[in-house]
Amino acid sequence: MTSAVSFQKVSRHFGAVRAVDSVDLDIAPGEFFAMLGPSGSGKTTCLRLIAGFEQPTAGSISIFGERAKGVPPYRRNVNTVFQDYALFPHLNVLDNVAYGLMVKGVGKPERQKAAEEALSLVRLPGYGARRPGQLSGGQRQRVALARALVNQPKVLLLDEPLGALDLKLRENMQEELKSLQKALGITFVFVTHDQGEALSMADRVAVFNDGGIMQIGTPEDIYQRPKTRFVADFVGSSNVLPPDFVQRYSGQHRWGSLRPESIRVGRVAKGDGVAARLVSTNYLGATTRLALDADGLRLHAIVPAGTKLPREGEAVTLTFNREHLHLMDEPA
Repeated sequence: MTSAVSFQKVSRHFGAVRAVDSVDLDIAPGEFFAMLGPSGSGKTTCLRLIAGFEQPTAGSISIFGERAKGVPPYRRNVNTVFQDYALFPHLNVLDNVAYGLMVKGVGKPERQKAAEEALSLVRLPGYGARRPGQLSGGQRQRVALARALVNQPKVLLLDEPLGALDLKLRENMQEELKSLQKALGITFVFVTHDQGEALSMADRVAVFNDGGIMQIGTPEDIYQRPKTRFVADFVGSSNVLPPDFVQRYSGQHRWGSLRPESIRVGRVAKGDGVAARLVSTNYLGATTRLALDADGLRLHAIVPAGTKLPREGEAVTLTFNREHLHLMDEPA
């Protein structure tokens, strides 16, 4: 099957800065694919390379089997939704959505009809006469999405599109984007630094760091089976365990990871438990996050809200199911 987007040893250097460094990547048609990583990790540069806003220093990019080299952005069958919406304030909503079709030379009646259909698709029917300044942030984001979709791209690129929204609206938009992608069946490539956003929306996730991909997998793979210390710490803030600790419980001298929710905290000493001291608690609503010190090793546990907790500074015993101790590929 031909990939929707394929990178073969793609690099993008800016002087001595290796923003993207020899990346191999294949995104399937109809896939919701997330590029996740901290600022400066290379994920946004990869998105710009797909869009044609940047050109590779080395390597090649294909979009549905066609080499992208030399193809300008406006001739690529992709569209981009930006975090800042990039709407024209002097145009009404309908004309903003129809702008790309106007540039392509589509007649006014046809492009306005297509724009109205796109607005209905993002649940904004009847908003065509308004100006962007009259809309909320969530509504402006929907208009930007409609403007991208009206061109019927094969690949939709989303660059931190929900970053400017408040938490509740962002959660609602996550659900709507995922539903819309499933209904349309087109490829979504979504850039974010928010781990929860990537895990809840994507079919697969690529975790970026220092211009390269640390791991690609399903959200469950990335969360439960991180390959490196960076992935374990960045995605869900797992407990990264040193080889000496891991060897005591697995017999193998390798780096390991243990999710905070896998740790049980008790006051009664148990034979194979880990002696620790409760350092602090952080109430998170549905859960409480505990910071613990185990002979100099800082660990975190997550327990349901309402759990009776020891006092800060009190000695505790930590236990866990050894099946939940994940051994990483990273050398010890």
